[in-house]
Amino acid sequence: MKIDVHTHILPETLPDFEGTHGWRGFVRLEHHAPGRARMTIDGKLFREIERNSWDPETRIAECDRDGVNVQVLSTVPVMFGYWAEAPRALELARRLNDHIAGVQAARPARFVGLGTIPMQDTALAIAEMERCIRELGLAGIEIGSNVNGANLDHPELFPVFEAAQELGAAVFVHPWEVVGRERMPKYWLPWLVGMPAETSLAICSLIFGGVLERLPRLRIAFAHGGGAFPGTFGRIAHGFDVRPDLCAVDNPVPPREYLGRITVDSLVHDPGMLRYLVDLMGADRVALGSDYPFPLGEAHPGQTIESCGFPEATRARLLHGTALEWLALPGERFGLP
Repeated sequence: MKIDVHTHILPETLPDFEGTHGWRGFVRLEHHAPGRARMTIDGKLFREIERNSWDPETRIAECDRDGVNVQVLSTVPVMFGYWAEAPRALELARRLNDHIAGVQAARPARFVGLGTIPMQDTALAIAEMERCIRELGLAGIEIGSNVNGANLDHPELFPVFEAAQELGAAVFVHPWEVVGRERMPKYWLPWLVGMPAETSLAICSLIFGGVLERLPRLRIAFAHGGGAFPGTFGRIAHGFDVRPDLCAVDNPVPPREYLGRITVDSLVHDPGMLRYLVDLMGADRVALGSDYPFPLGEAHPGQTIESCGFPEATRARLLHGTALEWLALPGERFGLP
């Protein structure tokens, strides 16, 4: 059984907000060839995508090819719309969430949905999250690693995390609008350097800011193996120990106490790094994630896990057990005893 917690999906068509409302900055989809489309923003190409980005049957065929039983669906981070006026971002979020809920409802044994919410407006974000969980039946939400430059420990964001805990919503944090982007104009560095750094910044903000301490039942996961956080954890923990006057100003609990409180996906592209990640955090805090269907993801989901020589119980944990726990879903839904 493989449950892939990190996959992205879009509707086959998106509203033309610029043409209908004069709203600029939103993504448009331009289908220019069979099974191919361009994502554009204000006329500039953002990314070219293929049929597997929107077509559930194509996704299922490719999952069957790779032995993936279940995909957890979330939108592409460029769709978050945090920069926009909140009502506009909410309109887009509702369309995306309705689409994901429809895909999940059509194949509930194959797909689990996560919603998106307008994080720039706390009240609207919480209301849409409540709709996602209570009305649409989604398992949780995907959010960005910052909100218009505000780190995740910002006081205005805390009620969103508090509501997620009370609703029992899984939270998946994906890097976007990465720190230092202005210094990364070449070599795809925003994806190779910026995203890992951004994810570590998000995790450290939640730890040092006391968000995880105040919300002990919050189920939160981070993309790309936690980014740079695991690789620099020794430095993070040591810094807390030697300079509590700088690090422990909002939370006196050492960072090591939270390794058992956060989940990360397995997308680290290297067996040695994955073994280290499991050793550091425990197999019960690492879940299969591929970043399907994009090229920086794992082409054959679970291949790195299966190449590491883990004992069977550890493999099962990584391939589906941790995912089920983070999502708070029964294995029976997917045919597990």
